[in-house]
Amino acid sequence: MRRHYIMVLALLLTSLSLHAQREVSEELKQTFMKKDSILFDEGFNKCNLKLLETQLTDDLEFYHDIGGLSDKQGFMDAMAKNICGNPQRTYKRKLIPETHELFPLYNNGKLYGMIQRGKHEFFEAEKGGTEFRRTGSALFTSLWIKIEDKWLLKRAYSFDHGPN
Repeated sequence: MRRHYIMVLALLLTSLSLHAQREVSEELKQTFMKKDSILFDEGFNKCNLKLLETQLTDDLEFYHDIGGLSDKQGFMDAMAKNICGNPQRTYKRKLIPETHELFPLYNNGKLYGMIQRGKHEFFEAEKGGTEFRRTGSALFTSLWIKIEDKWLLKRAYSFDHGPN
């Protein structure tokens, strides 16, 4: 009987510690909403590529289920050519807020990384136009690394692209 209580207590403590690892402070939530905004509102939607590039590690790996694997230079080139360089279309990306999740990564109690995931929608309009039509959605997972108190995107996964 005593062994049973010890096992139940051990499982309870394990589940509490697992739950505690998912807790994210309001400050970190705001930090990563701002990071998301820099990447997508500024970088993707407004084509501020100089600012976008400052958010990436030099060894960025971007995995896309349609476009394949890109390094930092390939990613920046694709943004410049396909998203920001299309003479006939303007593109927008919108985060679906209720899908946004954060998972902190610790090393001996010190926060060193963050996994961010969610779902976003994509829209397009005639160049210079204001009427955007929805073209699809996708899931994303991003690995952010804290380097000298600055959060940088190290790995990005964009997948499950489709009309939904």
